[in-house]
Amino acid sequence: MTKIGILGYGNLGRGVECAIKQNEDMELTYVFTRRDPATVKILTDSAKVASVNDILNHKDEIDILIICGGSATDLPEQTPEYAKHFNVIDSFDTHAKIPDHFSNVDRSAKEGGHIALISVGWDPGMFSLNRVYASAILPDGADYTFWGRGVSQGHSDAIRRIEGVLDARQYTCPIESAVESVRKGEQPELSTRQKHTRECFVVAADGADLAKIEKEIKEMPNYFADYDTTVTFISKEELDRDHQGIPHGGMVIRSGRTGWDLENKHVIEYSLKLDSNPEFTSSVLIAYARAAMRMHAEGQRGCRTVLDVPPAYLSRMSGDELRAHML
Repeated sequence: MTKIGILGYGNLGRGVECAIKQNEDMELTYVFTRRDPATVKILTDSAKVASVNDILNHKDEIDILIICGGSATDLPEQTPEYAKHFNVIDSFDTHAKIPDHFSNVDRSAKEGGHIALISVGWDPGMFSLNRVYASAILPDGADYTFWGRGVSQGHSDAIRRIEGVLDARQYTCPIESAVESVRKGEQPELSTRQKHTRECFVVAADGADLAKIEKEIKEMPNYFADYDTTVTFISKEELDRDHQGIPHGGMVIRSGRTGWDLENKHVIEYSLKLDSNPEFTSSVLIAYARAAMRMHAEGQRGCRTVLDVPPAYLSRMSGDELRAHML
């Protein structure tokens, strides 16, 4: 039985709690929060809620800590810090900054004698695996990744951190003409701006400078600067009425050619359609938490990504069961 600690009890933290319930080899022991623990109500009767300030007092009661903060500011600080004291896993999703995040976490995890898995989810995560598989199989080709239409938790969180913003939802929307061209095997050269648009629905505080907020959103590097972005200011009531779900999805497509003269075209497509982005991401985190514990038991230390994990380590099945039922 793997004892799980959750750091942060927002949408992702609640999703992790639900995912643990579906995995008989996992047990939630603690939820750590920056809020007053007395105000945080969880679903698991056997688990406890504690202040993040007391987290180090519970090191012996946790096998792996799942860090459920945002990629903009939380995870770059939290994951390296707690990797010194725990086996950890996170869903850091700022693609451009993954190499730096990996280096920082790797240094801390090795210092503490722990294993860390970063950037676990569906992209980065499951989509990353499919990009590697497809490009290895079709070396003469091109990769394309499309997201949405759906709510991006990381981008929504980045908007909410802007001064004057009370709440926000950000939708990533694929441009259909680009998708169809890729599916036909035409291998178009597409810029970031030609593949997606971004729609932002923002609740601003009374008296906030709306023009300043919109400018800051549209010019935010790594999030919005490279996209055609629309910002719509709405009331809290409209947000609650029209934007409460957290759906998402997308597809990874590899278009390639084989044959002596490259005469045959092939398209590999892996797609996801998700009712709940955080709950699906949480389910991926739990599978990789299992893998992380197996790697730690083998003596592995330092940072890893999904690209370093054997698929069999994700499953509760034994090797014999996998060969009989999955191969």
